[in-house]
Amino acid sequence: MTSSELQNLIVATLTRNAGGSRRRWRLVVGPVRVYSLGTHPHCNWSVAPSGSAGENTVVEDLIDTIRSAHPIVAAG
Repeated sequence: MTSSELQNLIVATLTRNAGGSRRRWRLVVGPVRVYSLGTHPHCNWSVAPSGSAGENTVVEDLIDTIRSAHPIVAAG
């Protein structure tokens, strides 16, 4: 899975589960940052949500679930 595919998965899941628009969730989630496997061997990506407190909580809860299924992603 690439970082852009992961971002699409996150946004689609948020839209389905929490409602709202894909555009809004894409803005809240922001880019998926990918790190080197040399320094992050167990999970090489992160996001820094920038929405309201409630939106950020929803994103962070979902990220915990998605991270267990997709710990390693490729750049792109």
